[in-house]
Amino acid sequence: MEYKELMLKAIEAKKMAYVPYSNFHVGAALLTKSGKVYTGCNIECASYGGTNCAERTAIFKAVSEGEKEFVAIAVTGDDNTYTYPCGICRQVIVEFGKNIKIIVGKNEEEYKVYSIDDLLPHSFTPEDLGH
Repeated sequence: MEYKELMLKAIEAKKMAYVPYSNFHVGAALLTKSGKVYTGCNIECASYGGTNCAERTAIFKAVSEGEKEFVAIAVTGDDNTYTYPCGICRQVIVEFGKNIKIIVGKNEEEYKVYSIDDLLPHSFTPEDLGH
């Protein structure tokens, strides 16, 4: 799957966001090694601590379906700017490998590609725990 296609799925997922407090929509599309795509959106909660980001929503959906090998994740937000994964999302992404590609995009034509290791250098990973 091309990055443009993955970004289009993230843009579509963004429409499902539940954001009554920030009104900032984020969508993510996660490509697994098996070729499946799992999407996610951000979901806010009045207690704020219960809020979940689009990236983690997509990853948790994939893991709950037995997928644990990821190739890439596309992320897009509002306001025609590049929306990057937050710190906790970066930590969850790197849990599944340092070579996962992160595609951040304004739209399906304007996007940048990084590895999670670019965005979270010197990360704490399962290898640090001897796994």
